[in-house]
Amino acid sequence: MDRTTVFPATAAVLAFGSSLAFVASADNVTLQNGDKLNGTIGTVTAKEMKFTSPSLGEIIIPTQNVTSYTFDNPTRVQPRGEPSQTGKVTGDTAGVTIDDKKYDFQSLKSINPPAQEWSGALIANFAVARGNTNRFVVGAEANASLRRDDEANNDRTTFGGGYNFGESGGGASGTPKTTDTDNWNAFGKHDRFWTDQWYGYANLRIEHDRIAQLNYRITPGVGIGYQWIETPKVNFRTEAGLSYIHEEFDPDGSADAIAARLAYRYSNKLSDTVMFFHTLEYLPAFENPGDYILNTDVGLRANLTDNFFSQFKILYKRDSTPAEGSLKNDLLYTIGVGWQF
Repeated sequence: MDRTTVFPATAAVLAFGSSLAFVASADNVTLQNGDKLNGTIGTVTAKEMKFTSPSLGEIIIPTQNVTSYTFDNPTRVQPRGEPSQTGKVTGDTAGVTIDDKKYDFQSLKSINPPAQEWSGALIANFAVARGNTNRFVVGAEANASLRRDDEANNDRTTFGGGYNFGESGGGASGTPKTTDTDNWNAFGKHDRFWTDQWYGYANLRIEHDRIAQLNYRITPGVGIGYQWIETPKVNFRTEAGLSYIHEEFDPDGSADAIAARLAYRYSNKLSDTVMFFHTLEYLPAFENPGDYILNTDVGLRANLTDNFFSQFKILYKRDSTPAEGSLKNDLLYTIGVGWQF
């Protein structure tokens, strides 16, 4: 027996059979231009379909470009105002059919919705300069969020916080080292959705900045928000509400104010590995709009692996009425690495 010919032939037959088995067991998508795709269909909404194939990888397809699709395995469908259902699902431009029951997209939240679980990140920031300039800054931040959208809940809960510490001095100048950065913050927020776009929120933020002589600032608030876009690629929301601001300064003194709150958050996955994000929060006091607090950041996050990433961020804060002897503006550049879950 010639093993050199039999074994390769057997391997080829097995490989061909495996490929046929994959095609036979794959989900199927037909596009409006007639192209047919075989792979795995992810979450489907009225706007877009998440799709993964061996040759294309993970892609987002506008639902309007899809003529029909079929799930190979039983799939969960989440109608509006009804319990979710699991069964054999097929779809077209009009909607979906699950076990012979039809739904149009107006009465449907999503097909194959993602698992409702906590997601977030732990990030370490740092900056070191030695020589003529002697400076050391280290920081850490963490955030976690849970988005639920089912027959019982339609809400979003977010927690987070961070700490930054820095020293400067020494080096060629020989000046003594001084602490020029020492601040922390913690926040929590809960959004309750009334529709796919409108929601009400309650939030609380606590801050401390020793260098700015701010013992603490407590800012609870309530308001409404509008979710303009919520997709795996782009997320954009705006908010308006009321906040109560209580500040305690060092060595003494305090201030209280009722303020409006205007805010937005925008993020965009520019590619499979790079994400841009930007947030802004503006709180002008009702009695004196010239007395306000402004918080904003902008940054880029690049994936290094599935779980680890690098991040560059710029943070800007302005307190128009700071503690006596303190500056109104604070600007911080951070470079860090993080782990996401």
